[in-house]
Amino acid sequence: MTDSDRYGLNGLAELINGENQDTAMLALGTDLTQLGLDLSQPDSSNVPLWAGFASPFADLESKAIEPEFTIPQCYSVNNIQPLSSKVANFSDETLFYIFYTMPQDIMQEVVASELTSRNWRYHTGVRLWLTKENGSTPTQLTDTSEKGTYIFWDPSIWDRHRVSDYIVDYNLLAM
Repeated sequence: MTDSDRYGLNGLAELINGENQDTAMLALGTDLTQLGLDLSQPDSSNVPLWAGFASPFADLESKAIEPEFTIPQCYSVNNIQPLSSKVANFSDETLFYIFYTMPQDIMQEVVASELTSRNWRYHTGVRLWLTKENGSTPTQLTDTSEKGTYIFWDPSIWDRHRVSDYIVDYNLLAM
């Protein structure tokens, strides 16, 4: 038998019809419901498979296995201030770095709050942070918009750039 036959359908047929029952079982597969796995539960159930099914050869439902160990005392540090207390000392560039490199992390929220306290606002339309230029006074156009000179933080070039006569809609600013 050639390699292409051996690893193709002809080889699979030989495995299934062969004398060795173990390899035939591997080729055909096993009905997991016969081994005790309940597949009637919907996929949307919040019970993960590993929590109740350790092995097809286990007689009882599995329990969470927690190894017995103790953490050495030298690994415990008790007098550390939370990182959020240090955020006020960081530069704007460091805050932007944390914001863009830690998505869906608590530090992203802490940094966003700090940037907001420094008069940076996140523009949801252009998806950039912006702030009013120092010394400039924007002109109020409507109740929900103003026009002025703003500084944008652009993460693609990792720098600030100045935009004159930009119209900001307050509804597009995340507060």
